[in-house]
This record gives sequence, C-alpha cells and structure tokens, in this order.
Amino acid sequence: MSTDNSKKKPSIESSLKSTDTEEFIDLVFYRPVGYQWALLFNRMRISPNQVTLFSIFLGVAAGIMFYFDNLWYNVLGMGLLIWANMYDSADGQLARMTGQKSEIGRILDGVSGDFWFISIYAAICLRLTPEHSWYIWALAAITGYFHSKQAAMADYYRNIHLFFLKGKSGSELDNSQQQRELFRSLSWSNHFVKKTFLWFYGNYTAGQEKSSPCFQQLFAVLRQKYGETIPKNIRQEFRNGSLPLMKYTNILSFNTRVIVLFISLFMGMPWVYFVFELTVLNILLVYMVVRHESLCSRLLKKIETVD
Repeated sequence: MSTDNSKKKPSIESSLKSTDTEEFIDLVFYRPVGYQWALLFNRMRISPNQVTLFSIFLGVAAGIMFYFDNLWYNVLGMGLLIWANMYDSADGQLARMTGQKSEIGRILDGVSGDFWFISIYAAICLRLTPEHSWYIWALAAITGYFHSKQAAMADYYRNIHLFFLKGKSGSELDNSQQQRELFRSLSWSNHFVKKTFLWFYGNYTAGQEKSSPCFQQLFAVLRQKYGETIPKNIRQEFRNGSLPLMKYTNILSFNTRVIVLFISLFMGMPWVYFVFELTVLNILLVYMVVRHESLCSRLLKKIETVD
C-alpha cells in the first residue's frame, strides 16, 4: 500500500527545478504551498496551463485593487497577488511532477507575470493621474521597459545555469532561430494562437541573446567542439561562476520587487516602486550582465587556449 501511495504522490523534490536557482522565500513558502496546490490540481485533473490561466485572472484582479487609494483594498490586492504567485509556482511544479511540460505552457507561464504587472502599472497610473498628470504614465512606460529587460535576463541566466547543471532536459533554454523556424513551419489558419505566441516568444528570446554576446560565442564554440555532451569539468566550472549570480536573478524576478511594491502601497506612495525599479534593480541588472559576460569571456579564452 505504501508503495502505491508513493507512486501516486510525487515528492516535492520532483517538482523543483534546482535548489541552485530557488530563492529563500520560494523554498520556505511558495514551493511547499505550490506543491500542495499541484497535488490538488493533479487529483482534479486540472492541467498546468489551466492553472496558469487562473493565476493570470488573480494577478490582474490584484492590480485592479491597487487603483483604490484605500489600504484595505490594497491589502486585498496584496493577498490576491500572493495567491496568483502560488498558482504560478504550482503550474510549473505540476508540469514537472506529471510530465505535462509543453512549449505553449512555457510561453504562457512566461507571459502570465506580464499580465499581472501591466494591470498593476495601469492601476497605479490611473490612481496617480489626478496628482501627477501624464508624467506618471511616462515614468511607468520607461519603468515597464526596463522591468521587461530585468525579468528576461534573470530568466535567461537561470535557464543557462540549469542547462550546465542538468543538461537540456533539466532546462528551458531556447534559441530564437529554432523558435522562428517553428513559427514559419505553422500556418496562421490552423495554428493562429500558437503562431502568435511563437512570434512574441521568438522576439523575446532574440532579445535575451542580443544582451549576452559573450555567452552566445561561448555556447557556439562548446556546441561545435563537444556537441550535446559538454565535459563535466567545463560544466562544473561554469556552475561555480554562475551560482553566485543566481541571487541577483531572484532579486530581479518577483519577491523583492513585490515586497517593495507592498511597502510603497502601505506608505501611500506607489510611485516609489517605479523609482526602485529604475534605480536599484537596473543597477543590479547591469552588474549581473557584466559579471555573467565576464565569466563567459574567461571560459571562452581558456577553451581556446587549450586548443
């Protein structure tokens, strides 16, 4: 009986990507809670993509609550945003537990947070327009642009790290050329939704690649020299250099920015959140990119010297 139960109930470890890339708050809260949600959704035969859609509705509803200059509505929005992120954790955990990973699921999971923050940005701007006029919209637009860069590079560096740690099967590292080839292979009439997603995702991936030229050179040399099997010593050396940067990818993702958002709402000054993203998070982004590119350049020179 215990053996059957263990088969029916995957361990929480099987639902995690890697402890290398997990943040403390995620490990102690979102992953355990997401795991319980994932088990429930699995029993209810709810797919990971459906969970992602639930999270989008919750995140957008959270943003709407931040429009109101009322702390109780704002606190309700905070609760909804935390709930949305529980589901955002649960959808990936459910996919890994059940093997229901898909490219559309990966793309949908990636854009879910965009829907949340578009709603949050718009609500804050509408709230502050009477006081700050169009200036707050301009500030939000600039902030949103850099937000997208921060989140994209954090996601990319995590997947690069997972690739060197676990290989292709344990990572979601994609390249724009493959995405565009897949995009061109589909017809608009039969695959409108997927083709639309792939257009956006191909551009998203191309942007990540453009911001990491040294890694692109390193990766091309490694694939040319070793194919799909990169030697363990090179993978380990890359992991050792990449691991200290994972804390910055986590800061640039969800928890830190949301903590600052909540603080700014408690202060009654939500514009502070925009300023934080433009200053502190952009400084961290530049530092992380410079460190990562330096690591790749150093390894590339070492490989070429050995040759």
